[in-house]
Amino acid sequence: QVQLVESGGGLVQAGGSLRLSCAASGRTFSLGAMGWFRQAPEKERDFVARISRSGDNTDYADSVKGRFTISRDNAKNTVYLQMNSLQPEDTAVYYCAANKGVYGSKWSAAYDYWGRGTQVTVSS
Repeated sequence: QVQLVESGGGLVQAGGSLRLSCAASGRTFSLGAMGWFRQAPEKERDFVARISRSGDNTDYADSVKGRFTISRDNAKNTVYLQMNSLQPEDTAVYYCAANKGVYGSKWSAAYDYWGRGTQVTVSS
């Protein structure tokens, strides 16, 4: 099993930045691609970004392209999400996810492990 713990969420004004972290523990040798998803109140969980096992392949939702950057440090078993130019519509609970594959997916069903989420609130 792999455990994922997110951190770094909080309250920020529009235009501000936050950096989320997701630390993995347990059977981390089985970790492959990782991703970030978010869920706003009364909405479905949406894809935000993904990163391949090696870290050299990334993908983003159109709504965050150019503002968010996903990265990972395999030595620390940690993935990051740098979020800049935050807007109120970015308000959501952000979840980290991992699977055993190489490239990951935009589909939440493709992920084997999930964190409990961290709240991001952007005020206008």
